[in-house]
Amino acid sequence: MTLFEEREHAFEAKFAHDAETKFRAEARRNRMLGFWAAGLLDKEGDEAAAYTREVIKADLADPAQDDVARKLRRDIGHLMSDAEIDAKMAEFAALAKAELLEER
Repeated sequence: MTLFEEREHAFEAKFAHDAETKFRAEARRNRMLGFWAAGLLDKEGDEAAAYTREVIKADLADPAQDDVARKLRRDIGHLMSDAEIDAKMAEFAALAKAELLEER
């Protein structure tokens, strides 16, 4: 294997790892957001878990779009501003990334 092929393979491996990490962090963030929003909507237990699955599915429907934010704005927009929802999304994104790093 040439040096160029080794570098190409390393780049591809890093790209795949980064993509997997990003997906796992977003899934974790969406789970946190789902349970947080469920609490704001006074959902508990199985109802909160079902709502959280809806939030997760919103992202999987079209990952390129910000479907999670749109769903949250639709569901809890009467309780919080768009800026507050965005701030909570950023907070949970940072927490999810930190948790993934701790697991390594």
